[in-house]
Amino acid sequence: MTAAVTTSQRPMDGEKRRTPAVINLLVLATFVVILNETIMLNAIPNLMTSFGVTEHAAQWVSTAFMLTMASVIPVTGWFLQRVTTRTAYATAMGVFIAGTLISALAPVFGVLLAGRVIQAAGTAVMMPLLMTTLMTVVNESDRGRVMGNVTMAISVAPALGPTVSGLILQFGSWRLLFALVLPIAAGVAWSGLRRLENVGETEESTVDWLSVVVAALGFGSLVYGLSRFAEGEVGAPLAIAGVGVLLILGFVLRQLRLQRVGSPLLDLRAFRHSTFTKSLVLMAIAFLAMMGSMILLPLYLQTVRGLSPLYTGLLVMPGGLAMGLLGPSVGRIFDAYGGRVLVIPGSVGIVVALGGLSQISLTTPYWLVLVLHMVLMVSLAAAFTPVFTLGLGSLPEHLYSHGSSILGTLQQVSAAFGTALAVTVMSVRGEQVVDEVGAVAAQVSGLQAAFLVSAALALVVVAMAVLLPARAEGHGEPDAEADQDPGLDLDAELAELCEHGREPAACGC
Repeated sequence: MTAAVTTSQRPMDGEKRRTPAVINLLVLATFVVILNETIMLNAIPNLMTSFGVTEHAAQWVSTAFMLTMASVIPVTGWFLQRVTTRTAYATAMGVFIAGTLISALAPVFGVLLAGRVIQAAGTAVMMPLLMTTLMTVVNESDRGRVMGNVTMAISVAPALGPTVSGLILQFGSWRLLFALVLPIAAGVAWSGLRRLENVGETEESTVDWLSVVVAALGFGSLVYGLSRFAEGEVGAPLAIAGVGVLLILGFVLRQLRLQRVGSPLLDLRAFRHSTFTKSLVLMAIAFLAMMGSMILLPLYLQTVRGLSPLYTGLLVMPGGLAMGLLGPSVGRIFDAYGGRVLVIPGSVGIVVALGGLSQISLTTPYWLVLVLHMVLMVSLAAAFTPVFTLGLGSLPEHLYSHGSSILGTLQQVSAAFGTALAVTVMSVRGEQVVDEVGAVAAQVSGLQAAFLVSAALALVVVAMAVLLPARAEGHGEPDAEADQDPGLDLDAELAELCEHGREPAACGC
């Protein structure tokens, strides 16, 4: 799917701006599929009882989902350029519904895992499809407002997942989690296909299957190794993650060559645009901090303070809702004043909130935990909408799908790394002091250390926020420094890859 759009699709200055119907449909579908990423977090004990599996095995319902997302998203940049909007939507929702049905009817644990993998494959297409379509059909001056609506959906969905599942599991089996989602997903898919129109035109291109395999193995291995690392292991996970890094390096080199002699699976020329690259760094560290807090706070509230999963979900839900509900307001501010007035205060707020959480204790009032979590979520809301809009807006239109895929892939890697880092720091610090202060106090000390490390990393977010422009520079043209800086000029680096041994311009390849 290309980014070609007729001017009639874009609102004229002074015209009443409305979110295009195609975006509303995709936002609704994305909300439904993303909800399932976190809906199984509270169902682990039920799965252990139902299937007679260990806790480690039951955790795979979430791990497999994340691994599949990391493996599939790199392919979506090529896929979205090749097929129409309706085809991409029908594929994503059809695959997701099939996975949901398989999961609901799973007779054994292995079938449930297969269903979750299929669910994740459909989910992996929806986010890049939504972002690419948004950047294509929405006028630049109105992207902040519309991106704010998108942020609302993708923020509220994972925040509601544990709470919704906690409520449902009070009254029935884990199968209800899928049985309730199934008719909703089917209704959304049917409604979307009735009203959805194609955006842009397709491009004919061949797929490099070697790139597909290497990308799946590389990103999958990296995320899997990091997830194992978070479970307390060291040797094997480190080796698996190392193999993943090497495979990703091979994937990158392959894409650099294909950019000159074929069709890359993931077009890395997006990195020639410095605003996009800075946005990626900021988003990755901020997402890492968010995922760290999402794993640490429940551990603190349940294992240290003794709250049930349901009450834990209710306590952290206001922060997620605040993050989502502020999305449209943040978007309107971005459209009016640019990104810096939001991203810089937001990045500072992230550091302050994580620093405050590093002081939690056995007697910290719940209201204070609630306030600090809300400050963190609100600060992330102030950062994410401008960063997504600035980053993708700095790209030329033909790179929107690839930029969206890069963003989605990095989110999955950041989520895995954030979880691994948080659990590792907590465990190492706890083991250092457990003999001196006891098990519970040692766990609190570990939690404090993990939040403190996240706060220190968030200082990078502040630095990137200062470097970002108020608005996307060049309206999608390559940044000037990208052409001047040899380190960012991928075309120059590719000269040595020419099979004829000459400069690409002279060779014509």
